[in-house]
Amino acid sequence: QVQLVESGGGLVQPEGSLRLSCAASGSIFRIDPMGWYRRAPGKPRELVATITSGGNTNYADSVKGRFTISRDNAKNTVYLQMNSLKPEDTAVYYCNARILRLGYAWAEYWGQGTQVTVSS
Repeated sequence: QVQLVESGGGLVQPEGSLRLSCAASGSIFRIDPMGWYRRAPGKPRELVATITSGGNTNYADSVKGRFTISRDNAKNTVYLQMNSLKPEDTAVYYCNARILRLGYAWAEYWGQGTQVTVSS
């Protein structure tokens, strides 16, 4: 089995920073890509950022210049550094990974979600 475990959410003031982490565990052969999505109250889930095993990144326009995604391939971990946070960044953030297990086809996995609240 595969698990994605997120950490790092919380309450932060506007213009503050938070760092999210997501570690994948299990019988993993390859992960590509890894990324973060978010769902704000009353809104559909949206992509925040993704990163390939080669380091290619993709960001939502709303977070470009403020958020940075990175990954440690040896640890099967993806990070999201969030700076200059705004109240509209408030959402549940979900880790996402497309994973290949030995003997299985590629499959998509989701973390349980971590709450990020930006408020004064």
